[in-house]
Amino acid sequence: MTSIAADALPRLIYRSPNGGDVIDCHPRDVPQLLVEGGPLWVDIDSTVRSQHALLEKVFKFHPLAVEDTLNPNSRVKLEEYDGYLFIIIRGIAFAHRTDDPYDLETKDLYCFLGAHYLVTVHAGDLPGVVRVAEILRRSPELLTRGVERALHAILDDTIDSFFPILNQIDEFIDGLEERVFVTFDDAALRDLFLVKRLVLSLRRYLQPSREVLNVLTNRPSILLTPDVQIYFRDIYDHVLRINDSLDIYRELLSSTMDSYLTQVSNRLGATTKALSVVATMSIPFVVVSGMWGMNVSKIPFADAPYGFVMLLVVQLALGVALLTFLRWRRLL
Repeated sequence: MTSIAADALPRLIYRSPNGGDVIDCHPRDVPQLLVEGGPLWVDIDSTVRSQHALLEKVFKFHPLAVEDTLNPNSRVKLEEYDGYLFIIIRGIAFAHRTDDPYDLETKDLYCFLGAHYLVTVHAGDLPGVVRVAEILRRSPELLTRGVERALHAILDDTIDSFFPILNQIDEFIDGLEERVFVTFDDAALRDLFLVKRLVLSLRRYLQPSREVLNVLTNRPSILLTPDVQIYFRDIYDHVLRINDSLDIYRELLSSTMDSYLTQVSNRLGATTKALSVVATMSIPFVVVSGMWGMNVSKIPFADAPYGFVMLLVVQLALGVALLTFLRWRRLL
């Protein structure tokens, strides 16, 4: 068999029982490789029709599973078919094509795990698959440990893609806390809601993966021996760590939002208090000026040479007395 490298061909790595390696062969050679029985990994880009056709024509996977690989909205799940497991997992990253720093993009990864083969399907490139492929290209003998270990490496890298996002969220929260407690930025409330929505979205994406990995870790299967399930238990631990971090971030965001609203309320109270002082001081002026401004004859002090000054002093004295009384009663 001749190795062929072309963009239209699936990524293929094979380790024969006698130690020979086959990398990037033509799809027509896949049936023979399956017959030989060595560990085989085939990575398929579902956007290339000739690659996707291998799922039904060569591997004979169930039509419902094949249909799921074309649906970008397929739910994360694990299903057991005759002779293989079908796993859907979701990779996640920040969307670099938009101006929104909190926008996420997701890609589904579909995995078919058989006794001696692993088939992964996705639309376009996935960073985790590319990294594992580079490792296996350099060291195909790693496949002798079993295709289950290759699946473990791919799922592990996919789940670990959450950690850079968590680090970024940590920076977001630190910046929001400074904007709320130090500078009190009025626009911080909008970013608080956006980051909180980001955390909730991550929890929604992570929860189904947690269930899938729990099954891979604990459910007995002829395709996953207990010594292999130990490795999947490590991924499950990562999921629990991510989930705990998201819970902490959600509580921090809630407390920061409460603090922001409390500061808004305190500032409003301080403003209302200041306005109350002004209104209280103006009451004597309004009352006295209103009484001495009536259009009647024989008003007291109307002819006094210092009547205006006397009334002004009376108004100021009444205002100070009223403020003193209110502060004594702790109403201001």
